[in-house]
Amino acid sequence: QVQLMESGGGLVQAGGSLRLSCAASANRVTINLMSWYRQAPGKERELVATINSGGGTDYADSVKGRFTIFRDNVKNTVSLQMNRLEPEDTAVYYCSLRNDRGTNYWGKGTLVTVSS
Repeated sequence: QVQLMESGGGLVQAGGSLRLSCAASANRVTINLMSWYRQAPGKERELVATINSGGGTDYADSVKGRFTIFRDNVKNTVSLQMNRLEPEDTAVYYCSLRNDRGTNYWGKGTLVTVSS
């Protein structure tokens, strides 16, 4: 059984920073990808950033240069450092992991609100 728990969301002014964290309870599961997605009101869920088991990363164009994804393979945690936040970053942010069989697991999400 895999459980993901996000933390770190909240309200911040434009230009500010937040750090999201996600702890995965994943006994006897080989984790390949760990990712952050977000879903803004009225929009589809979109990939924000992903990191593979070797540390390779990929980012949505809208967050490149502002967001950084980190991963601790021992603790099974993934974090997202978000700098220079913009009102357009307002969304519910979801942590996700994919195991070696291609199965995706999701957290319940944490709300990030950026005020202008």
